[in-house]
Amino acid sequence: MKIHCEEAVWYTLPIIRKELAKSLIKDYGLTQRKAAEKLGITESAVSQYFSKKRGNFKPLDATIRKEIKESARRILIGDNHVMKTEVCRICHLLLAKGLRGE
Repeated sequence: MKIHCEEAVWYTLPIIRKELAKSLIKDYGLTQRKAAEKLGITESAVSQYFSKKRGNFKPLDATIRKEIKESARRILIGDNHVMKTEVCRICHLLLAKGLRGE
């Protein structure tokens, strides 16, 4: 049996990163490179999210999408610590709703 954080690393974290990258690019006009820098991931990872090779999951509800957009805004204006805090916050919201990326 996996613990929540272990499941998050394998399943939930890619979903969160994908959705944050999409928001940073579509909602806030960042390039893939800048979005990757803000999220602490590679540009190729962002590219894979957009080509649906990574982070695939059923559609998220409107509440989660709104929270992700707000997290993206906070990450955009914040530092690396803000990114970590926001990823954990979204992860907890997904787990509370029983959503996992398996």
